[in-house]
Amino acid sequence: MPRPQVFTPALLLLSLACAGSRPTTDAPSMPHDSCCAIVELRQYTLKPGQRDTLVDLFEREFIESQEAVGMPIPGEFRDLDRPERFVWLRGFSDMASRHQGLTTFYGGPVWKANRETANGTMLDSSNVLLLKPSRPDSGFGHPLGERPPKGATAIPPSVVLATVYSFDAPVDEDFVRFFENELKPALAEAGLPVSAYFQTDDSPNTFTPLPVREGEHVFVWFSGAPSAEALQERLSRLTASQAWSARVEPELKRRLKSAPEVLRLSPGARSRLRE
Repeated sequence: MPRPQVFTPALLLLSLACAGSRPTTDAPSMPHDSCCAIVELRQYTLKPGQRDTLVDLFEREFIESQEAVGMPIPGEFRDLDRPERFVWLRGFSDMASRHQGLTTFYGGPVWKANRETANGTMLDSSNVLLLKPSRPDSGFGHPLGERPPKGATAIPPSVVLATVYSFDAPVDEDFVRFFENELKPALAEAGLPVSAYFQTDDSPNTFTPLPVREGEHVFVWFSGAPSAEALQERLSRLTASQAWSARVEPELKRRLKSAPEVLRLSPGARSRLRE
């Protein structure tokens, strides 16, 4: 189902430029180079005033318990432009391990003990994109930092930028090359180096209790900045680039189905992906 476009100031700026049975909770985080052949980008719409409740519960109970059954959590975030939105990333090594990990976690004691509280914060949890890295080395890996320990409360000042492009047809090699040869260098020149990029994984959703957005064709890239102010300055630098406006912008607009979905994300206190 198509999602409504929210035109925040940051989105307007870029749109103008682009037009378990193993219930331990003390298991170590996944190693840096293990994430992820498949990624879920999950956006939850929450009841008013409930986001901090869910974030606190998530960071206390749902990180180590999911990683213990083979599902690394690269990051969890508050959406800066939508106070009711909680965004997080979950990874898997393949679809078979996805099914096994989800079955184990959602059938296990940690989720059962906390599901009423978690579900009580939510209005909708179906906005989920199933993604795969566009290249073997374009996923989350070395940019991920160490996870702060349980009990950490300091929220980083940095901002993670996630941009979703939608297309009428599956992302092809031609667009990936365009992104790598034209768009990615322009972003880097503006101070927005791309840390990872993905496209739709159209594998059947074999864990049907959790829906994903099907029949959509997307390309998602991640970048970031040390602060919201720095991000704004770098986006302005991008729009002011003559190469961008003369060459990259028109070609990108020609290819896209609709305006980009831009997420300005504030990392949680325990997020590994921070910029």
